[in-house]
Amino acid sequence: MLLISGSDAGQVNPFALTPVEREVLQGKQNSPVVYRYDSMDELYFELRLRDRIVNAARMLQDSRADFAVFRHSRCNEQYWTRTDNGGFQMNPDVRPSDAINDIFQNGEEYGFECATAIVIVLYKAVLDTIGEQMFNSLFNPLYLRDWNHDSDLWFITTHNKNEALPGDVMYFRNPDFDKDTPEWQGENVVKLSENLFFGHGIGIESGDEIVTALNKMRETGSMESAYLDDLVVHPNFKHLQTIASRQSRFALRLGNL
Repeated sequence: MLLISGSDAGQVNPFALTPVEREVLQGKQNSPVVYRYDSMDELYFELRLRDRIVNAARMLQDSRADFAVFRHSRCNEQYWTRTDNGGFQMNPDVRPSDAINDIFQNGEEYGFECATAIVIVLYKAVLDTIGEQMFNSLFNPLYLRDWNHDSDLWFITTHNKNEALPGDVMYFRNPDFDKDTPEWQGENVVKLSENLFFGHGIGIESGDEIVTALNKMRETGSMESAYLDDLVVHPNFKHLQTIASRQSRFALRLGNL
């Protein structure tokens, strides 16, 4: 259920929300878990950012960026320098927003594995939520490799897949993966809707389809199936909303000077 300080959760007009935002709202309203918010603004910020996460995942799927293990990763050298360990360090003469947007605009120049893809999706979603100016001040410089991320992204981890909502990051585990292809020991995914996920390298598929794809990457003779883990990860929405509000108030004061 939803508890909003000083407000009635029934004040939220579902018809003013996107389909993703409505699904998240209804999921929280119908949950046995109590979700507490200090204000309506805090709730709306989370709904908006979750919607942007889902949208960014779909955009990355359409970007033509390839799946690649670290030793074969590649990037657009106009914006990024590839490091010896297969990561991407943002070049000093570019803006973080431009560097992130280029991955979606020129995806054919990029190749990376699924954890890096998740972080890219989250950065893009935050950028599209708070705007270029604020994003560039908060996330500068950027370094992309595996789960490396700026502290202001601040991941929160829980272990209850029954409470997972669109915009959450989840994990399909493949315990009997073929040791010759360790990159398929699992798949990091973004939950798009009730039973639809985006996983870089597999695409947008149902849970059963992702399990089937991972099962093809098992040791010969294995009988232990891949499965959806209980792990659920999402950005600290409250933290991001707080710093975004603080930055907006500061900019407003400067404009009035």
